[in-house]
Amino acid sequence: MTPTIAVLATLDTKGPEAAYIRDRLTDAGLQPLVIDCGILGDPLDIVPDVSNEDVARHGGSSIVELRTAGTRGRAVAAMRTMLSDLVEQLYSDGQLHGAIGIGGAEGAVMTASALMRLPVGVPKLVISPIASGRHEFGPLVGTRDMMVMHSVVDILGLNEIACTVFDNAVAAVAGMIERGRRSSGPDPDTAARTVALTMLGNTTQAIMAAREELATAGFESTVFHSNGVGGPAMEELASEGYFCGVIDFTTNEVTDPLVGGIHDGGPDRLRIIGELGLPQVIVPGCIDFAVFEPSRITPELAERPSYDHNPEFRLIRMSAEEMVTIAGVFVERLSSARGPVQVAVPTNGLSIPNTPDGPFWDPDADAGFLEALSGGLRSDIPITTYDHHVNDPEFGRLVARLFVAMAQEVKA
Repeated sequence: MTPTIAVLATLDTKGPEAAYIRDRLTDAGLQPLVIDCGILGDPLDIVPDVSNEDVARHGGSSIVELRTAGTRGRAVAAMRTMLSDLVEQLYSDGQLHGAIGIGGAEGAVMTASALMRLPVGVPKLVISPIASGRHEFGPLVGTRDMMVMHSVVDILGLNEIACTVFDNAVAAVAGMIERGRRSSGPDPDTAARTVALTMLGNTTQAIMAAREELATAGFESTVFHSNGVGGPAMEELASEGYFCGVIDFTTNEVTDPLVGGIHDGGPDRLRIIGELGLPQVIVPGCIDFAVFEPSRITPELAERPSYDHNPEFRLIRMSAEEMVTIAGVFVERLSSARGPVQVAVPTNGLSIPNTPDGPFWDPDADAGFLEALSGGLRSDIPITTYDHHVNDPEFGRLVARLFVAMAQEVKA
């Protein structure tokens, strides 16, 4: 069977460009499926395989209703949901093997949102001029393995630059179809011995040691970068059955939302694993700072102790009052867990700058976090303190052993 690749676009403005990509997919031996997600006008120089009316009807509406939704934003939001539902349904029915989305701003976000419904391993590529500069990539990537290609020129007309980008996008998808790896979802036997861990550069050495310790005990490891996306991605994949438990070693993603940092894990961070009932060891790794682009630090925060992690990221120390607030977040979210939970706290520093000679050393503030956590957490959730720094390899090994003992107890 010839693999089918969806081409998603607002055809009232991107018709010729979608037609070009369609024809290049055909030349590559693939079956294109052009889906129109435009709202305001008719397709331009192309006949879609799935019309915008078809998309709206699939969502229980009509294109007329969308055009009279009251505001442009409301109409786009509705079409985005309908398009995403349709793409997911097509894939579930075995009618789709990959997808390319094209668009400017709203078109790129709309088509990318639909592509995010496709599982890990399914080719998915979005082409847009907003895939560049200082734009946030969250709306174009989400928690999936999206390929994002900068169009360089705006998507309006076929020219040497645009056609080069489109040709290479098709070649990339064709290559993934021909030689890429398809994920069949979690294997129960592998999942039963796979542990998810969270990490930043501040905890790398400890996590490397923890992985070795887990391997000695017969466990595999999957590590997520705790950058505002990694934690939610870990929780999402845990919900899909990929892991037997979690060592949430680097939980900074609950800190950044308090002060506007960029590593924001969202309102459900630290909640999902407990609701799933999976065993988890929680470490307050890196909760003592939030991450900012240097140029976007407010004057108030600029007065605080800071640490240049790299040219793009500066770490800002949390205050004693904020450390108590963070403890409250831990208490509220962990206390709803249905599975076994243990908390491991290193008392010699929660991040690389948090050492006696470092700019983040504030033992009183860190002790305030521990006191508030101990006073508020459910009595059946043990807290163990360790006379180690968070990035000490020995601490990583101790945490791994803690998880192994917990997993063995659950299994027994």
